[in-house]
Amino acid sequence: MDVKNQTAVTEFIFLGFPGSSSLRLPLFMMFLTVYLLSLMGNTLIIFLILVDSTLQTPMYIFLGNLSFLEIWYTTATVPKLLATCVTKVVTIPVAGCITQYYFFFSLGATECILLAVMAYDRHVAVCRPLHYSLLMSVHICLRFSAASWVGGFLAPLLPTILISQLNFCGPQKINHFFCDSDPIFKLSCSDTFLVEALGYTCSSVVILSSFLLTMSSYGNIVVTIIRLSSREARKKTFSTCASHLTVVTIYYGTIIFAYVRPPAKYNFTIGKVVSVFYCVITPLVNPLIYTLRNKDVMKAFQKFLSQKKFLMGKNMHGL
Repeated sequence: MDVKNQTAVTEFIFLGFPGSSSLRLPLFMMFLTVYLLSLMGNTLIIFLILVDSTLQTPMYIFLGNLSFLEIWYTTATVPKLLATCVTKVVTIPVAGCITQYYFFFSLGATECILLAVMAYDRHVAVCRPLHYSLLMSVHICLRFSAASWVGGFLAPLLPTILISQLNFCGPQKINHFFCDSDPIFKLSCSDTFLVEALGYTCSSVVILSSFLLTMSSYGNIVVTIIRLSSREARKKTFSTCASHLTVVTIYYGTIIFAYVRPPAKYNFTIGKVVSVFYCVITPLVNPLIYTLRNKDVMKAFQKFLSQKKFLMGKNMHGL
């Protein structure tokens, strides 16, 4: 295509989910509720870890990192999703779209690496309990956490730079509710083969390598649990790891379906539905699973509530 004869696009228009106007308000209320619950749940986990010294261990430091990540991960996309439900025309500048692309995929890559690290933490705790304090000290835990963030933000850097060099000449409508890779490529009048191949390779390497490392850790955990002589010990150990495995299954299942496949196979309608799971649902599921299935977190929450009631009672008594 002759780029010189095309008008340069300065902004994109999100199409969001098609449908009648009568469905927009229910969708808006549903997504807004899930978004707010996700923000509150993840913020609560971070708060409890910060104020309760018993939760300041490697396992919960990783969980705090995951909750902090989920807050920004969902915030990178959901506000535009909400806007498409209540506004007919939702636009984003090209530079803003590329920025959203970078932060979305950086946070996604960070989550993949972090889930693999969390699985390794549980592997050491279950399979090598006598060496846990040596192999997973707080200092090492913080290094792992920092490496997850650095690695995640470096992974999509080169594809993002290449995307920023593309020309966009129209149409300007993005068939999605955020700046995902394939919808962006469809709008470019430049040759996108290199950046598509690089993006596909990067996403596949990050997702599959972290997924295999994660499943390898849990495979060893399952074998170790089976070998435990005490039924009570097996039950307690499995309960601790089951919440992690549930999160891993939901998250990896959707992103592998969405990104570990040839670009030509992309279906925009299915892609948007699947995106709702890892952009909206998973950030809410994480705090629910980790709090409802974790006795330590629930105990810290109950302790916080009892302290708050005590202080309120003391203040009322003073009045």
